[in-house]
Amino acid sequence: MGLIQIGPPAKDGELGVMTLSLEKVVNWARKGSLWPMTFGLACCAIEMIAAVSSRYDIDRYGAGVFRASPRQSDLMIVAGTVCRRMAPVIRKIYDQMPEPKYVISMGSCATSGNIYDSYSVVQGVDRFVPVDIYVPGCPPTPEALFDGILKLQDRIMQKRVFTKQPEQVKV
Repeated sequence: MGLIQIGPPAKDGELGVMTLSLEKVVNWARKGSLWPMTFGLACCAIEMIAAVSSRYDIDRYGAGVFRASPRQSDLMIVAGTVCRRMAPVIRKIYDQMPEPKYVISMGSCATSGNIYDSYSVVQGVDRFVPVDIYVPGCPPTPEALFDGILKLQDRIMQKRVFTKQPEQVKV
């Protein structure tokens, strides 16, 4: 059994080579470079903003570069109450995001409409965009958002990047 060495490698003939599949490398890069979009709708947005502050530091999880353009982001965090007039806008922004794209539903209002069972409030953002992770709470704390981001990163590591193409049959 070898010892763990800190510092420059010893000259003992060890190559120090790590082998990984290309799929794991791609997933690792995607996991560590999530670019969320600034998309706050109600009081949960304050908690999302707090997650970026120095006290909580969302940068530790590789998701600190908030983007204002959907074409530069791959993570949509829907934080707050979604009204019926806002639903088509959210869908349009979601469609403008490049693949692969992920959605986190943050808070009870975005997840299920919470107590607002009225004609003007959508009873869950998953009715018009596919949601990957649900973060519960009213409002959820920044730590709950971090838990959702970590769960999303676990899912990203399990995804298949490359699928084998079926062979062409020559006639």
